Amino acid sequence: MVRSFGLICGVVLLSQCSAPVSVRVDKPVAPVGTSAVPQNTDALLASIRDSHDRIVRGDSSSLAPYNYSVARLIEELERSGADPWSGTVSYGTFRLKGTHPVGCKPLERQLVATDTLDFRGEIAKEKSNVDGLGAPLLEVGKIDKLGREKMRDNLPLRNLTAVVRFEGNLAKLELVDPYQVERVSLNGRSQTLSADYGAAIMLGMSKARVDKLGLVRLLHPSRYNDTANLNFLQPFDSKRIPVLFVHGLDSTPATFAPMYFNLLRDPEIRKNYQFWVFSYPSGYPYPYSASLLRRELDDVRRSYPQHKNMVIVGHSMGSLISRLMVTDVDDKLWVKAFGHKPENTRFTGASRDVLVKALVFEDRKEIDRAIFYSGPHRGSILATNWIGRTASRLVKMPGLVADVRNVALSAATADVAGLAMQNAPNSIGTLSPTNPFVVEINKFPIVPRIPFHSIMGDRGKGDTPNSSDGVVAYWSSHLKGAVSERIVPSGHGSHEHPEGIEEARRILLQHLKSR
Repeated sequence: MVRSFGLICGVVLLSQCSAPVSVRVDKPVAPVGTSAVPQNTDALLASIRDSHDRIVRGDSSSLAPYNYSVARLIEELERSGADPWSGTVSYGTFRLKGTHPVGCKPLERQLVATDTLDFRGEIAKEKSNVDGLGAPLLEVGKIDKLGREKMRDNLPLRNLTAVVRFEGNLAKLELVDPYQVERVSLNGRSQTLSADYGAAIMLGMSKARVDKLGLVRLLHPSRYNDTANLNFLQPFDSKRIPVLFVHGLDSTPATFAPMYFNLLRDPEIRKNYQFWVFSYPSGYPYPYSASLLRRELDDVRRSYPQHKNMVIVGHSMGSLISRLMVTDVDDKLWVKAFGHKPENTRFTGASRDVLVKALVFEDRKEIDRAIFYSGPHRGSILATNWIGRTASRLVKMPGLVADVRNVALSAATADVAGLAMQNAPNSIGTLSPTNPFVVEINKFPIVPRIPFHSIMGDRGKGDTPNSSDGVVAYWSSHLKGAVSERIVPSGHGSHEHPEGIEEARRILLQHLKSR
């Protein structure tokens, strides 16, 4: 029983499972002074018109009633199945015409007013709302396959804001993308656009529960190979710098939710950055997971050749994957393992292809800066003690990796035979300080053109350089040459600590100034 309890504790320590968020659909509370909600569209439009005219005259207290009524208009259109998007629709004394941004599909998807969604849980406390004019909405498509399909162009959830303007009795209902527009004009009077930037991610997490993928993908990675995807958290924008989040062991992109919501509160970051995530089965050896990320980056480059260079942010094992993106080894690791260049090594087939992708690589030219959180660059002792060894035995080694290891061993001629796979049947093995790949990769510096930053926890003890976050010691996470290094009073979740998040904000703002 003691060993079982210790094993559970070890798995928890090695991972940082994000708290789930739940949602309940609630009747929204009407703003003070708002009369009963009209029962038909014509009366709703009259109510919106009244608030609209008051706002134009400078009455800011009418913003809340306006937004509330616009949200109820959206609900009524959804209930009735009306289509103001294809043409003008008449409602008594009013005519209604709708417009929407490129990529929005209001006829094919449901529009949901976010004031009806009551999010609960630790993550739900991280608000990223902007008060202003308009009713924040969600455009909701199919979310049952979140985490298993590439979500780029066709985002299943999208944040929008509804605004109604009037030209005589013509009501113009406009769906606005808050990532593209932060101020709108109402009869010449400029207004801040209301927005709820966190709603799409929170609803997706509550319904699809991608956070549950962490442990099952650690224990049975090959069953979830289709979940290795690079996805966008907002509509692609060629003018914004991508920030790519890479999670760690027994984790999912949900672990970056607190950072994401906090960063979105900063208008400069909202204006200049877009956020992407790389999700993958963390039971794989991390050199193989890195090859999957390179595959995804190649795919993004083909599909979005105009995207700006990015900032990569990794946590724990995600830091190790991120580090391989900014390290140039060419074929040196291959020669070290097999004694010959790839073209002169005698085995062929799928196993060879896997090894080439894992061992032969250059730095990614589309990355301009790297941020490492709690990175076990030189391994973690936890991976070698009885907790790590027992946890490692629970991870079912994928058949592909086993085949690669066996073929590699038969073909190897150098002293460190089977460098990548011999002692790395799964991800926990590649976290050992004595793992051959870990030892060898630390002989290669991060390419000089890439500024990088390290953030790690000391559990508030203030004992650096003898510190540890409880999983990774300072001697492992410290890297020479870092532009900055920040010790925060956290455990292994330094990326979720307020000081760790603030450091990311500082670095991203610094990155803007350096361009």
